[in-house]
Amino acid sequence: MKRAIWLTIVAGMTTGMGNGSVFTAAFLLYVGRGPWEQAGLWGMDPYNPMYYQGVADWIMILFGIGFVLILGYALKQHAIIEGFQKE
Repeated sequence: MKRAIWLTIVAGMTTGMGNGSVFTAAFLLYVGRGPWEQAGLWGMDPYNPMYYQGVADWIMILFGIGFVLILGYALKQHAIIEGFQKE
C-alpha cells in the first residue's frame, strides 16, 4: 500500500473528478447557469463557490477526494485479503 500512494492519489483524483464533472454538468443544467458575467471564469473566481464555475470545481474536488479515500481503503483491504499486510 505504501508504494502505491501516488498511484492511488492520481487514479482516485482523475476518476473522481471525471465523475464529479458529469454530476456537475447535470447539476448546473438543473439549476441553470445564469448571466455570463456571473459565470466566474476569471482569476480566482473559479474557486469561489459563489460563482457557477466555483460550484463546479468544488464538486469535482470533493468527488476526487472521495474517490482517493475509497480507492485507498479498497487497496488496503485487498492487501489484507491477499496476505500482504496485517490488519
